[in-house]
Amino acid sequence: SVQFSSADYSVFTLYQGRMSGAAIVKSKVSLGALDVATTALFLCDVQEKFRPVMMHFEDIVINSKKLLSGCASLGVPLLVTEQYPKGLGNTVAELDISHAVAVVPKTKFTMVVPEVEVKMAVLCDGGLQSIVLCGIESHVCVEQTAIDLLSRGLFVHIVADCCGSRTQEDRLLALQRLQQIGCFVTTSENVLFKLLGDKDHPKFKEIAGLVKATSQPTGLVSKIVYNK
Repeated sequence: SVQFSSADYSVFTLYQGRMSGAAIVKSKVSLGALDVATTALFLCDVQEKFRPVMMHFEDIVINSKKLLSGCASLGVPLLVTEQYPKGLGNTVAELDISHAVAVVPKTKFTMVVPEVEVKMAVLCDGGLQSIVLCGIESHVCVEQTAIDLLSRGLFVHIVADCCGSRTQEDRLLALQRLQQIGCFVTTSENVLFKLLGDKDHPKFKEIAGLVKATSQPTGLVSKIVYNK
């Protein structure tokens, strides 16, 4: 018969522990999975005064509208900030933020100001793990927000087709840096299907209807070349 040492049993016990339900859930979230029960959507400074100066602004707003609508349908809490609204205006009218848990004015570039931290503590009944982050500008407020969220142990999903900057150079390099520091760089459709999880979800038809219209291109991929 095969003999096992005490060390073998220790390794097996450790393996069993890692394969427990709690460990699997934690591992999936750390790999980019999203759970409605532990996820919040952060909308960063999509304001009227940025409209004429931001590249692909209209397309980013269209994509953001789809994301906000889908997340609202699935019950994902929304938190919104506005950068110096007295001078830069409020969130654009196309985006319905009436269901937001808070709309916080700020002067700091990061969204993680004291008023937001108070809300974060109670989001998802205190079990917040993942933030879906979108808005402008990618290389300023979005990036600084992501750094602050990561430093607090949260998983951050940057929705690339819902983020913008005045120049594509700043936007693309920001997305690259954000990926390098540990963010998941994703798209609005990817987020919605991750949150949905199952064709049998009661909201499947509603979400499928939202994503039938292809997201607007925002210049991240200008040309695809297929090798024959």
